[in-house]
Amino acid sequence: MQIILLTDIANLGHKDDVINVKPGYGRNYLIPQGYAILATEAAKKIVAENTKQRAHKEAKLKAEAEELAAKLAELKLTVGAKTSSTGKIFGSVNNIMISEALLAQGFDIDRKKIMLKEIKEVGTYTAVIKLHREVKVDVQFEVVSE
Repeated sequence: MQIILLTDIANLGHKDDVINVKPGYGRNYLIPQGYAILATEAAKKIVAENTKQRAHKEAKLKAEAEELAAKLAELKLTVGAKTSSTGKIFGSVNNIMISEALLAQGFDIDRKKIMLKEIKEVGTYTAVIKLHREVKVDVQFEVVSE
């Protein structure tokens, strides 16, 4: 079943992508929730026209994201966490903590755009920030004991 996505969906596709999904997933979840529409010929033509008009705006947004990525790549963050005497963290460091540390440095990044692995010990780690569909940046941060 071919559908056109109306929003970005993780691990599936981006807005205005024409993708193939299983019929049950499309009819029972994506379409009723408003995440997608059926990919008819008329809908494909409308999406093609909208995509052509949006291309210039996308280029500008991508350039801004690349500029921000260059600034973020040079940045070193420090995140404090409560730890035991052996260096184990009580709980874990998550994307909300990274977002707050970035905000303290003057960068307002949504926490949903920050991807990290599970962090349970003091040390230096890398977070991946998705600034744009095609622009990702690795930000180094250090977890220290408070």
